[in-house]
Amino acid sequence: MLKQKLPLKSVTQPQEADLIAKLEQILSLEDSQAKLVGSNGEEVLIPESVYSVLRQVVHAMASGKTITLAPHNRELTTQQAADILNVSRPFLIKLLEEEQIPYIKVGKHRRIRYQDLMTYKEVRDKKRSQLLEQLVQMTEDAGLYEDNE
Repeated sequence: MLKQKLPLKSVTQPQEADLIAKLEQILSLEDSQAKLVGSNGEEVLIPESVYSVLRQVVHAMASGKTITLAPHNRELTTQQAADILNVSRPFLIKLLEEEQIPYIKVGKHRRIRYQDLMTYKEVRDKKRSQLLEQLVQMTEDAGLYEDNE
């Protein structure tokens, strides 16, 4: 039986950078059919759905980003959720109490579904982008933005 330890976090080691860059280059080729070659020489074609995820993960790692993989139905602790949002645990608790993110109670502990957390994050990030665009527009309208061309 295969046990999974999730979320899986991956941080690129310096000695792996060249290998990851080469792998990214190979994966970015269009119309390439990837296959896995086992230690016994057996070849297995990689399904497109897996290939797509692999491409995204390798690209992010080549860009120096940390990768976290987690199933959508996974329940997170408040600390795990706070880490994903890059906020403090007390701030996350405040969001939960304000009902901005759904949660369940397991005994005395709060648990947040991964999908609910990602939905909140997407909405939050979209609002931030819209506010930033409005701020830029207001700055331009007020003549405070200088174009150095």
